[in-house]
Amino acid sequence: MRWPGNALYLLEGDKRRTLTSADFVRLTRLVDRLDHVHGMMGVSVGDFPPEVRAFCTLRLMAEHTGKHLRPVITSRSGVDATLEMADVLRGGADAPTVSFGYSVISPLRWTETALHLLERTSGRGLPFMLNAEPLAGGTSPVTLAGSLAQAHAETLSGIAIVQALEPGRPCLYNAGFAHTLDMKSAVALGGSPEVVLMAAASADLARRWNLPCASWVSTEAMTEDAQAATEKSMGLLLHAQAGVNLIWGMGQLESQMSISLEQLVIDDEIAAQVDRLQRGIVIDYEHLAAEILLASPEERGQLLGHDHTLRWFRQELGELPLANRAQRQRWEAAGAPNLRQRAVDRVAELLQEPGTPYLSQHEAAELLRIEQCWRRQLDA
Repeated sequence: MRWPGNALYLLEGDKRRTLTSADFVRLTRLVDRLDHVHGMMGVSVGDFPPEVRAFCTLRLMAEHTGKHLRPVITSRSGVDATLEMADVLRGGADAPTVSFGYSVISPLRWTETALHLLERTSGRGLPFMLNAEPLAGGTSPVTLAGSLAQAHAETLSGIAIVQALEPGRPCLYNAGFAHTLDMKSAVALGGSPEVVLMAAASADLARRWNLPCASWVSTEAMTEDAQAATEKSMGLLLHAQAGVNLIWGMGQLESQMSISLEQLVIDDEIAAQVDRLQRGIVIDYEHLAAEILLASPEERGQLLGHDHTLRWFRQELGELPLANRAQRQRWEAAGAPNLRQRAVDRVAELLQEPGTPYLSQHEAAELLRIEQCWRRQLDA
């Protein structure tokens, strides 16, 4: 599975700005249209104060996607309202799964907000992701092994708290939310090879405890450029090979500070290629094309129109909407678009059709009622 990540800003071109609720709706609708992104996370929407942001964004997510929903808790005051909405959504026959999560403060400190969320969400069987965020050379040992050992202990401490409150509650082990400190710039890196190594290694640690695991892909790139594509490709591929169950950070840039609709569709295409690599090569009688290999040249005929080609080409040969696969003359005739421009066009194409309504009238009205009730209560 793959999700986007939280962000403070929306990137448009080379500029960033605070996200609005309309931006968030577009982002959610885009996630809903992408085949290789499987859930939606809350982000820092500037229209909503922190105390109401979690449940306001949850309502918008539920309206515009049928995929997994992960509200981001930014205040203790929004937890109960978010749970009320989650209960409404769980009542539907095709309702999406709602989960929660929180990060430990390295080294090994759970905040009051984190403990409040753990306690209040217990007793409902709702999945919970426990995140460790070690900063190698800053808040954890600079050696990768030492930093990973600390993250492992921090993650297990959270799982122990969850299980003490609700035995058997589904937990997601996320010691893969690691960082390294750049010693020249003092920037907390998310796209370095060392970060990817720690995230992949955390998958092995999770397997020792029979736990599903998560990690993240990030980049320090400021825009949708070659650095972003390189670091996202490295992370998505290595994590998939390591057996990570949930990879998040799709569309993120600038060390998680920003999110881009264009980077989201680029990451979706990278993920499509990673999935193809993971499927590998199927070897059986049909795929070996024995009927062709054993036939005479006269019997083969033109392979382009052969029944075997028509039967198998869609499964064997992937199509990529963003990658250039035209000859130079056609590419130049189309205006010589680069990857970024093709991503802009792809976003427009995916969002041009009206979104799918995912809530019944009753569910939509109930979520709006809960939001308005809690907003009045918290404003008071």
